[in-house]
Amino acid sequence: MTTTWHGSKLRAAVVGHGKVGRIRQACIEAHPRLELVSVCDVNGPSGPLPEGCRFHADWRDVLEEKPDLLFVCTTNEFIPDIAVCGLESGLHVFCEKPPGRSVEDVERMMVAEAAHPSSRLMFGFNHRYHQAIMDAKSLVDRKRLGNILWMRGVYGKAGGPGFDRNWRNDPSRSGGGILIDQGIHMLDLFHLFVGEFQEIKSFVNTAYWNVPVEDNAFAIMRNRMGQTAMIHSSATQWRHTFLLDIYLEKGYLSISGILSSTRTYGRESMIVARSRFDEEGYPLPNPQESVTHYDDDHSWALEVDAFVRCVLENRTVESGSSRDALAVMKLVRSIYQGDANGSMRPASPESGP
Repeated sequence: MTTTWHGSKLRAAVVGHGKVGRIRQACIEAHPRLELVSVCDVNGPSGPLPEGCRFHADWRDVLEEKPDLLFVCTTNEFIPDIAVCGLESGLHVFCEKPPGRSVEDVERMMVAEAAHPSSRLMFGFNHRYHQAIMDAKSLVDRKRLGNILWMRGVYGKAGGPGFDRNWRNDPSRSGGGILIDQGIHMLDLFHLFVGEFQEIKSFVNTAYWNVPVEDNAFAIMRNRMGQTAMIHSSATQWRHTFLLDIYLEKGYLSISGILSSTRTYGRESMIVARSRFDEEGYPLPNPQESVTHYDDDHSWALEVDAFVRCVLENRTVESGSSRDALAVMKLVRSIYQGDANGSMRPASPESGP
C-alpha cells in the first residue's frame, strides 16, 4: 500500500527496537524509497536486522551516522531529547505517540522544528490511517449525512499480565496512565473530525489497579459549534474494545474493532446508517444500515509513506503534524486537570500540569 517511487533511497534509522520499533522497521524495509541503515536500543536488537544495518546501544551514535530519516520509537521520556537533537542535526524526524509526556515536551520539539525549517517533524497517530477511519472521514467531508452532531468513543483494554508493573504506569516515564497511552488516539480522532474543543468536563480515577496513574478517564468536550464528544478510556474494560460512534443530522457512522497485530480488538468494521423520515419529515427508528468489514491493516505503512512523501516532495506535514500533537496534548492536560464541581468549564491550555 505504498507509493511507487523512482530514484535513490533515503537512509533511515530506528531508535527504540521494541514492538513498535520492529513494526516501523518492517515498513521501512518494505518501502521502495527507504533503506534501513541503523537501529538503536539499550537492550540490544529484539529481532533480525537486514544485511549492512548497524546496531548501536546509544542513540547519539545513530546521529553520528547522519541518516536522512530518524524514527523515534522509544518510551515517552526520551522522545523530546532525541527528536530535538535529530532536528538540530538536520534530520527528518518521525516520533511515535504520545509526543512526550507533556505539552512542554511538544513545545520544545516545535521550537527545534521552527529553527530548522528544512527538516520535517511528524508524529505517529496511525489510527488516522486505518481504512475504516479514512472511509468515515470521506463520508463526513462529503456531507452525505449532514453535519456532525456528537461523537462517542470507547477505547479500553483488559490490562493484561504484569500490567501494574508496566513502564506505561510509571508517571515519570509515561506522563500519565491509560488516557495518554491509549485514549490519546481517540482524542486525536475527535480532533480529526470536528477540530479542537473549548469546554471540557472530566473525571479521572484509579478504580482497580494499584498504580500511581489513572486506569479510567471519562470526559465530555464541546467546541464552539456546539458539537460534543464523549470518551471513556479504560484499563478495566476486561476485553480489548474500540468503538467510535459519529452521529450526524441524517444518520450515523459506527466504527468497531481496530485491526492490531494481536487482533484482540475484533474485526474492524463500519456501520453506515441513513435515517428514514415520515411524510412530515420526522426521523423513524431503525434506520437503513450497511456494514463494511476490513481485514487488512495498512495504517503503519500508509503513515510512513505519507512521511516519506513530505520529505521527498518538500511538503509541510499536514496530518500528524506538531500542531496536531500540541492540540491533543493540551486536551490530555485539560482532562487530567478535571473539575470536581461537575460544571462545564473552559479549557485552560496555558496552565501547567
